[in-house]
Amino acid sequence: DPLDGTKEFINKNGEFTVNIALVQAHRPVLGVVHVPVKDITYSASPETGASKSLEGDVAPIHCKKLAENEPVRVVGSRSHRGSSLDAFLDRLSAFEILAMGSSLKLCLVAEGRADIYPRLGPTSEWDTAAAQCVVEQAGGEVYNVETWRPLEYNRKESILNPHFFVAGDTNTDWKAYFTS
Repeated sequence: DPLDGTKEFINKNGEFTVNIALVQAHRPVLGVVHVPVKDITYSASPETGASKSLEGDVAPIHCKKLAENEPVRVVGSRSHRGSSLDAFLDRLSAFEILAMGSSLKLCLVAEGRADIYPRLGPTSEWDTAAAQCVVEQAGGEVYNVETWRPLEYNRKESILNPHFFVAGDTNTDWKAYFTS
């Protein structure tokens, strides 16, 4: 995706990205998410793990486990929010919302600055593949909310993703929040 976060680009807030992914056997195996305005690059592969480069300094990144008695840090879109997300949030005992544009939402989970990203609205495959690889190599998961299996690519004619859920802490039963 040469420009993910079109609204962020138009609004000049710096939260747009360039996303490059390699998908094999329906799964992302290489991901690069670059934030041009901030000179930040997130990258990942099974061979290298996940890392963040800031102005040339590269450091590994990892998802964070949920802390007891702390609010869940939910990253969400600046421009898309709906009743499905509100219904999910009502099930959390305590949360704080971090508004962010583009695939940066997934990267915040990958580097432990956010705990979850529920996406219960439309996105395209090119919006998520690169950042999904970063999340997975950082220890998290991107679940298809319909199947609770990892999000897959190039399985159907449509380029639209199903609703999905990004979790940094994969030991939490997030599915229960959708089915209760």
